[in-house]
Amino acid sequence: MERNIVVGITGSIAAYKSCEIVRELKKKKWNVKVIMSENATKFITPLTLEVLSQNKVYTDMFKRESYEENHISLSEFASVILMVPATANIIGKIASGICDDLLTCTVFAFRGPVIIAPAMNENMWKNEIVQENVKKLKEKRYIFVGPEKGELASGKEGIGRLAEIEKIVEKVEETFEKWQKKQM
Repeated sequence: MERNIVVGITGSIAAYKSCEIVRELKKKKWNVKVIMSENATKFITPLTLEVLSQNKVYTDMFKRESYEENHISLSEFASVILMVPATANIIGKIASGICDDLLTCTVFAFRGPVIIAPAMNENMWKNEIVQENVKKLKEKRYIFVGPEKGELASGKEGIGRLAEIEKIVEKVEETFEKWQKKQM
């Protein structure tokens, strides 16, 4: 099985860390394709991730250069999907079955492992609805890594910080190995 990963980046200040995650995945010989939500493009640019991934970055469900570039072809490409950082918004959309953009459509068309690395303010993370959504997704095929306790973007200490880059990359590798064995 090829080491193909779709990295879904959503609109969080922690989006800048996804650049380093893409670099680390490339070092470990992953073929990386990136989907960015519209809000993610407010924090980092698609060009940065194109250079780091050495692939086109996808930002729009309906903007195509060929017939192949859509949620189905991306879901068929992927061995693993990693959503990093995952906001309360994307977690809620997936838990509720909302499929209204390229990232959510790709996730719903995909039949393999989806890893979610949340990052948000502590109050948002501890919100009862967010916790219910996380529980619901964990009961399905979704795998969570983090969040961790530490300094948040607000300068306060609390839970909600994106997991360390090494932990996220390790979780991708471990998940891929388990999935690969399961497919044999």
